[in-house]
Amino acid sequence: MGKIYGYARVSSREQNEDRQMIALQELGVPTGNIYIDKQSGKDFNRPQYKRMMRKVQEGDLIYIKSIDRLGRNYGEILEQWKVITKDKGVDLYVIDMPILDTRREKNLLGTFISDLVLALLSYVAENERLNIRQRQAEGIAAAKAKGIHFGRKPNPLPENFYDVYQRWKRREITLVQAGSECGMPASTFFDRAKKYEKSTLSDGDG
Repeated sequence: MGKIYGYARVSSREQNEDRQMIALQELGVPTGNIYIDKQSGKDFNRPQYKRMMRKVQEGDLIYIKSIDRLGRNYGEILEQWKVITKDKGVDLYVIDMPILDTRREKNLLGTFISDLVLALLSYVAENERLNIRQRQAEGIAAAKAKGIHFGRKPNPLPENFYDVYQRWKRREITLVQAGSECGMPASTFFDRAKKYEKSTLSDGDG
C-alpha cells in the first residue's frame, strides 16, 4: 500500500484553507503530507503542487476536496489528471465527488466512467468561471454607462490652483513652478489643468 497525500488550494493569502484541511485530516492524511498553494488555479505553475508531484510514486493516493481545487482550466485539469493517474500511476480521490475515485473499478468501464465524469465536471467548472468573468465585465460596463466611476477619486484641487493655473496660462511661470506651487509633480499639474479646461469648456456649452 502506497502513501497518502492531500492537496489544498485557495485563490489568495487572505482566504482560509481550514475547511479543506479538516476534510483531508478526517480521511487520515498526515499533516506533513498535505500540500497547500495560495494562488489562482488558472494554471499548474504552483510551488506546493510541484513539490507534491515530485514526491508521489506509483501506488500512492492523493485526496482533493473538490475538482476546482485541482484547477480551473478545463484542458489543464484533464492533462494533469492523465499525468497523475496514467503516467505516474497514482490514484486520485475527489472528496466532494466520490465517483471520481480512481481506486474503484480498475476495469475499462470504470476508467471510462471516471474520465467521462471528470471531463464533464471540468467543463462545467471552467464554463462557470468564464460566465462569472463575463457577468463582471457586463456589470462594470453597465455601471460605467450610468456614470459610475471605478478606482480612486482624484485628490481635491489645492486652494491656489486657479490662481496658479491662470499665471501658468499667461506664461508667467513654468510648468515645473506651477506644479511646485500646487504641491504636485509637473505632470500631475498638467493633467489636472487639462481636465480643468475640459470641465470649464463643457460647462460653457450647457
